[in-house]
Amino acid sequence: MMNEKIEIKEERISAEEYIDFLKRTDLGSQYPKERFAERISKLVDNVSISLVARNENGLIVGVLFGLTDYVYWLYVTDLGVDRDYERQGIGSRLMKTAHDKAGGEKDIAVYLIANENAVPFYEKIGMKKANDVMQYNHIEWTEFTVQ
Repeated sequence: MMNEKIEIKEERISAEEYIDFLKRTDLGSQYPKERFAERISKLVDNVSISLVARNENGLIVGVLFGLTDYVYWLYVTDLGVDRDYERQGIGSRLMKTAHDKAGGEKDIAVYLIANENAVPFYEKIGMKKANDVMQYNHIEWTEFTVQ
């Protein structure tokens, strides 16, 4: 699957398309089981930045969702790459594209919560761990993996 032309563009995808993509990535274990389909439907409709990477056949091979004020910050809620397409630069390209769309690296600070397996990737693209994040988390959260 190497050397395929991967196109990244801003587009809205359906909850069904996103759930299908989640089955092919490690991102699918970050969501709670409670009202999963309903919440994913709201997610895909409401993020400020919705970037999708597709291969030549139109298959979604990478996704980045983010929330931004387009002035100071970008919070990346979702960044995933299909397991068969990892280590081809897709995640880095998605991140750079999102940063540019939000306003550029000179103006926009990027925040996210990283899965521990993804920390080396984020460090490689220049991100650092931060200790100044506050959390208010009283939601129902039963872990599961999208299958």
